[in-house]
Amino acid sequence: MPIPRYIAVEGVIGVGKSSLTRLLAERFDAQPCFEPVIENPFLSKFYEDRARHAFQTQLYFLLTRYQQQVELKQPGLFSPNTCCDYLFAKDQMFATLNLDRDELALYNTIYQTLDSRLPTPDLVIYLQADVDILMARIKKRGRDFEQQIDRSYLQDLSDLYNDFFFNYREAPLLVVQTSGIDFVNNAQDREWLVKEILEMKGGTKHLIPLGSL
Repeated sequence: MPIPRYIAVEGVIGVGKSSLTRLLAERFDAQPCFEPVIENPFLSKFYEDRARHAFQTQLYFLLTRYQQQVELKQPGLFSPNTCCDYLFAKDQMFATLNLDRDELALYNTIYQTLDSRLPTPDLVIYLQADVDILMARIKKRGRDFEQQIDRSYLQDLSDLYNDFFFNYREAPLLVVQTSGIDFVNNAQDREWLVKEILEMKGGTKHLIPLGSL
């Protein structure tokens, strides 16, 4: 079965995007691409006061994600396969949630100019998990600036993601409910997920596994 040349992994904070990206990059001998979360100098301030620091945080993410995607598009850097732990279009979701009306209008002007220049993934994998599980995973990985994230913000974000991907048609989409599986530590779960990814042919497919947990 052919390996998708460009895979984008998406989902709410703590769902396992980077872990799956590493796994697939190793399995498919692909170039991994990770969004610059920790490097964002505004992020810790954003979680302390979202209204005050949202625009700076969002603009930093937009421009750095764009630069990464431009580099992927260059000849020789996008070969043979690439796995990325974000979808560029998701930036706009966060902006819609976090920015006020005037900030969002300015943001959208910049976003639309940049988005038209970027490649579209051959496959998007959207990972889902219950909010309580997301909270537990965030606590477990122990990033200081993430410990201030409250449950209501994660729920709003999860709802926004679900709405976005319900209408997503730009690339083949595999939706995976991960609340009951552990593809990082459980080999059976991992092999099952890789098999489903390789068998994905197009359209939208939803996976709700019985799970190992």
